[in-house]
Amino acid sequence: MKGLADLMTTVVLTAGLVGGSLGFAGAAAADNGSPRVAFFGFHLINTSLEPTTAAEDRRIRELDELFREKLSASGRFTLVAIPPDMQKEITAGPEISSCNGCERDLAKRLGADRAAWGTVQKVSNLILNINVYMTDVSTGKSAFARSVDIRGNTDESWRRGLDYLMRHYLLGEP
Repeated sequence: MKGLADLMTTVVLTAGLVGGSLGFAGAAAADNGSPRVAFFGFHLINTSLEPTTAAEDRRIRELDELFREKLSASGRFTLVAIPPDMQKEITAGPEISSCNGCERDLAKRLGADRAAWGTVQKVSNLILNINVYMTDVSTGKSAFARSVDIRGNTDESWRRGLDYLMRHYLLGEP
């Protein structure tokens, strides 16, 4: 029995390492038949008169992680890992939110069913909105597009805004 327990521990640790940013839930859900999603992250669109702050850059990264966690934990989607070479290609290219369909091509190359990305538009330090988009890779049609307005440029308002959007619209939870 000890051999089996050691093997199971190795499998769990390996799945966590291989899953990388997907986390164990994403790795475990890989074979459940749910739509495979290539998530290309959030991008800040600053249309305010204030400069972008280090805190906002950090919040964008935190939204990326929160989105991945919630999508994986839902069991309704399976995240597809984006390899480092493709991440470099994406970084060097145009912004996903305005690349004229490149997200579909990238997602198709990854074997994903859907391409997803998001934006946060900063109108001012008081008015921001969080937008999430998902496109069906095979048809090119929008599978999901929703926006929520948030008030206040804080860690809490950003987290709550994304949580609300995902729970009430993308995942359809109460």
